[in-house]
Parts: sequence; structure tokens; C-alpha cells
Amino acid sequence: MQDLMNAKDIAFPHLGIYLENVPKNFTVFGFTIAFYGVIIGFGVLAGLLIAVHNAKRSGQNPDDYWDFAIYAIIFSIIGARLYYVIFEWENYKDDLLSIFNTRNGGMAIYGAVIGAFTTLFIYSRVKKRNPFQMGDTAVPGLILGQVIGRWGNFMNREAFGEYTDNLFAMRLPVEAVRSRDISAGIAEHMVEGTNYIQVHPTFLYESAWNLIIFVGMMFYFKKKKFHGEICLIYFAGYGLGRFLIEGLRTDQLLIPGTGVAVSQVLSLALFVAALAAIAIVRKKLKEGKLGYLKVGREETDKNPPK
Repeated sequence: MQDLMNAKDIAFPHLGIYLENVPKNFTVFGFTIAFYGVIIGFGVLAGLLIAVHNAKRSGQNPDDYWDFAIYAIIFSIIGARLYYVIFEWENYKDDLLSIFNTRNGGMAIYGAVIGAFTTLFIYSRVKKRNPFQMGDTAVPGLILGQVIGRWGNFMNREAFGEYTDNLFAMRLPVEAVRSRDISAGIAEHMVEGTNYIQVHPTFLYESAWNLIIFVGMMFYFKKKKFHGEICLIYFAGYGLGRFLIEGLRTDQLLIPGTGVAVSQVLSLALFVAALAAIAIVRKKLKEGKLGYLKVGREETDKNPPK
């Protein structure tokens, strides 16, 4: 590998992978389209198709999920952007219009998750559906969307970690990344006479981790013990992975006034709470309680949970 990289190059030197001229966008009929948006859109579509597939295999009406997706997509995008802006307010307070510019990233997955689950509970209440059954049906699609969506970060040269020289070390040209994402640790390891940084590809770690969770969910879907269990597995599995991976990243969203990453705190809390909830619900079901969570109960129960 040469000491100098072109602005569009990406390399994984220890794997022998050297990608040249990897663009962030492309042009169609004079319109510039960001690969980030295309990949996110593909992830959303793939996730929706999985939700519809799960609805069919569990005897539900797939149309409910096509309808739900319209609202969930809208409020997930809003939630993802708001979450990011709130914790990066210093970068937006002097230019409020930049809040609406998402072409260079700036979306937080936890904001999207909050938006999606809030929409789910409102939608299911209006339609008189069991929100826990709907959540189990849709959440494998959510995490598949995350598997795919992380590659939007790859195209944007973002969501990477600190310096590393491990097998998966990734090299990016300095001019291709945001200056605020280059930590002191990364800068210290920049070799004189080169124009690249070498970092953890945390987007790749998270994508691979989420793929494992997705596969596990799909195998376990028909074997779940109660409605809502797949959702709790998502919160526990994703929470654990995100807690570990977030510690490597240089673009952490911090709790104001602290040096603590909000995603790590939230991830750890979700991991612990989800495991506790699984144990508690299983115990309650054995005692004959929480009947509305029992697998086999009709989705259109006349007395849905309040």
C-alpha cells in the first residue's frame, strides 16, 4: 500500500483489500443521490419484507405491517435525527437549517428505535392489535435493516473507532472523514508522510453482530415462549453488542456535561432490563398471569392490554 491514498480510497491492508474510488454519491439526470440514503432505503425495504414474511408464517394479516410501516418509517427518521441533534446541539445551534441536512449522516439508531416502538404502541392500540405480537413480528426486520444500514456509514466514512492494527484495521484518507472524528489517539498513530488514518471498522463489527442476532431471531421465532420475547431478545442482544462496540467509537454522543456515552448507558440498561423482563414474564406465565402475552392468543383479542 502506498503512503498516500486518494480521497475516495478505502483499504483493509491486513486482509489484502484495497478499494479505489469508492464514491459517497452518484448522479442521475443531474440529481446527486447519496449512497447512504440508498442503503438505508434498501435496509428499510428488506426489514419490511421480513416483517410481512413473519406475519404470514404466524397467521397474521400482512396488510397490517404494510400500513404500520408508513407511519413507522416517518417517525423513525424524525426520531433518529432528533436524537442525534439533541446530543450534538453544539454543532447545530448556530445553524438551525443544517438540522434538516441529513445527506452527510447524522442519524442515531436509538432515536429511530424509540420512534418505531412509540409508533407501534399507538398503532396497535388504534387498530386493536397486540403490540407485543406485532413487535415480535417486526423486530427481526428492524435489526436486518440495521445490518444493512451500517454499510451506509461505510460509504460515508463515519462510525469508525480508535486506532488499531488488528486483522480488520481499516485505512481512510484524512480528507474523507470529519475532522472531529479523528481523536488524539488516532492522530498520534498517523505515520509521517502519509495522509490516512487506521481505525477500527466499528460499523462492520456492529453489522456482523446484528446479523448473528437476526439469524437467531428467525430460528427462534416459532419457538418463543410469549409475545414480546423476540423484542426483549433484540434489546438484550443489540444492547450488549452496542455497549461493547460503542466504547471503541470516536463519534460518541455524550451525556451533556459528562464524558459518558449516552448509547453505552442506554445499551447497558436495555441489556439488563431485557434479561430481567424475560425471567419475570416466564415466571408470571407459569403462575397463570399475563395471559395476553401467551402465545396462541388471538391477535384481535377483545381485551388488549391497556
